[in-house]
Amino acid sequence: VQLQASGGGLVQAGGSLRLSCAASGSIFSIDDMGWYRQGPGKQRELVATMSRGFSISYADSVKGRFTISRDNAKNAVYLQMSSLKPEDTGVYYCKADGVITTGTWAQRNYWGQGTLVTVSS
Repeated sequence: VQLQASGGGLVQAGGSLRLSCAASGSIFSIDDMGWYRQGPGKQRELVATMSRGFSISYADSVKGRFTISRDNAKNAVYLQMSSLKPEDTGVYYCKADGVITTGTWAQRNYWGQGTLVTVSS
Protein backbone atom coordinates (compact mmCIF):
# COMPACT_ATOMS: atom_id res chain seq x y z
CA VAL A 1 0.00 0.00 0.00
CA GLN A 2 1.28 3.45 -0.91
CA LEU A 3 -0.10 6.87 -0.01
CA GLN A 4 0.69 9.67 -2.45
CA ALA A 5 0.15 13.19 -1.18
CA SER A 6 0.14 16.30 -3.34
CA GLY A 7 -0.95 19.91 -3.38
CA GLY A 8 1.56 21.62 -1.13
CA GLY A 9 3.30 24.81 -2.08
CA LEU A 10 4.05 28.39 -1.18
CA VAL A 11 1.15 30.70 -0.40
CA GLN A 12 0.73 34.08 1.24
CA ALA A 13 -1.01 34.44 4.55
CA GLY A 14 -4.76 34.46 4.05
CA GLY A 15 -4.52 32.27 0.99
CA SER A 16 -5.78 28.77 0.31
CA LEU A 17 -4.42 25.40 -0.69
CA ARG A 18 -5.98 21.99 -1.29
CA LEU A 19 -4.09 18.86 -0.39
CA SER A 20 -4.91 15.47 -1.88
CA CYS A 21 -3.86 12.00 -0.88
CA ALA A 22 -4.67 8.74 -2.60
CA ALA A 23 -3.97 5.26 -1.33
CA SER A 24 -3.08 2.58 -3.84
CA GLY A 25 -2.58 -1.14 -3.63
CA SER A 26 -4.70 -4.18 -2.95
CA ILE A 27 -6.95 -2.35 -0.53
CA PHE A 28 -10.14 -3.88 0.76
CA SER A 29 -11.09 -1.14 3.22
CA ILE A 30 -9.69 1.75 5.24
CA ASP A 31 -10.96 2.88 8.63
CA ASP A 32 -9.70 6.41 9.29
CA MET A 33 -7.90 8.74 6.89
CA GLY A 34 -6.39 11.98 7.95
CA TRP A 35 -3.75 14.65 7.89
CA TYR A 36 -0.93 15.43 10.28
CA ARG A 37 1.70 18.12 10.08
CA GLN A 38 5.14 18.82 11.42
CA GLY A 39 6.27 22.41 11.66
CA PRO A 40 9.89 23.55 11.91
CA GLY A 41 11.27 22.40 15.25
CA LYS A 42 7.94 20.93 16.28
CA GLN A 43 6.54 17.48 16.80
CA ARG A 44 4.13 15.95 14.36
CA GLU A 45 0.55 16.81 15.27
CA LEU A 46 -2.91 15.86 14.19
CA VAL A 47 -4.63 18.29 11.81
CA ALA A 48 -7.83 16.45 10.88
CA THR A 49 -9.14 12.94 10.52
CA MET A 50 -12.25 11.39 9.03
CA SER A 51 -13.60 7.92 9.68
CA ARG A 52 -14.99 5.66 7.01
CA GLY A 53 -18.41 6.69 8.24
CA PHE A 54 -17.44 10.37 7.81
CA SER A 55 -17.03 11.28 11.47
CA ILE A 56 -14.58 14.19 11.64
CA SER A 57 -12.08 15.48 14.15
CA TYR A 58 -10.10 18.73 13.81
CA ALA A 59 -7.27 20.27 15.76
CA ASP A 60 -8.53 23.37 17.56
CA SER A 61 -6.01 25.50 15.68
CA VAL A 62 -7.58 24.74 12.29
CA LYS A 63 -11.29 24.61 13.12
CA GLY A 64 -13.26 26.91 10.88
CA ARG A 65 -10.41 27.26 8.41
CA PHE A 66 -9.67 23.71 7.19
CA THR A 67 -12.10 21.18 5.77
CA ILE A 68 -11.37 17.49 5.41
CA SER A 69 -13.22 15.32 2.93
CA ARG A 70 -12.94 11.78 1.69
CA ASP A 71 -13.83 9.62 -1.26
CA ASN A 72 -14.07 6.01 -0.12
CA ALA A 73 -14.43 4.71 -3.67
CA LYS A 74 -11.08 6.27 -4.58
CA ASN A 75 -9.40 5.61 -1.21
CA ALA A 76 -8.62 9.30 -1.15
CA VAL A 77 -8.65 12.06 1.42
CA TYR A 78 -8.50 15.81 0.85
CA LEU A 79 -7.76 18.85 2.96
CA GLN A 80 -9.06 22.25 1.91
CA MET A 81 -7.07 24.88 3.77
CA SER A 82 -8.25 28.48 3.86
CA SER A 83 -7.22 31.62 5.73
CA LEU A 84 -3.76 30.16 6.02
CA LYS A 85 -1.41 31.53 8.64
CA PRO A 86 2.39 31.41 8.86
CA GLU A 87 2.04 28.99 11.77
CA ASP A 88 0.39 26.52 9.40
CA THR A 89 3.77 26.09 7.71
CA GLY A 90 5.11 22.55 7.79
CA VAL A 91 5.22 19.19 6.12
CA TYR A 92 1.76 17.71 5.85
CA TYR A 93 1.44 13.94 5.99
CA CYS A 94 -1.57 11.87 5.16
CA LYS A 95 -2.28 8.71 7.10
CA ALA A 96 -4.52 5.74 6.59
CA ASP A 97 -5.47 3.72 9.65
CA GLY A 98 -6.94 0.26 9.80
CA VAL A 99 -6.10 -0.61 6.20
CA ILE A 100 -7.15 -4.11 5.26
CA THR A 101 -5.54 -5.52 2.14
CA THR A 102 -6.70 -8.47 0.11
CA GLY A 103 -4.43 -11.45 0.27
CA THR A 104 -3.15 -10.96 3.81
CA TRP A 105 -6.41 -9.61 5.26
CA ALA A 106 -4.25 -8.04 7.93
CA GLN A 107 -4.92 -4.56 9.31
CA ARG A 108 -2.15 -1.95 9.28
CA ASN A 109 -1.57 1.79 9.34
CA TYR A 110 0.28 3.65 6.60
CA TRP A 111 1.85 7.10 6.20
CA GLY A 112 2.29 9.13 3.05
CA GLN A 113 5.57 10.81 2.14
CA GLY A 114 4.56 14.33 3.09
CA THR A 115 3.99 17.51 1.15
CA LEU A 116 5.46 20.87 2.16
CA VAL A 117 3.20 23.83 2.86
CA THR A 118 4.86 27.20 3.33
CA VAL A 119 2.80 30.22 4.34
CA SER A 120 4.55 33.57 4.04
CA SER A 121 3.60 36.57 6.11
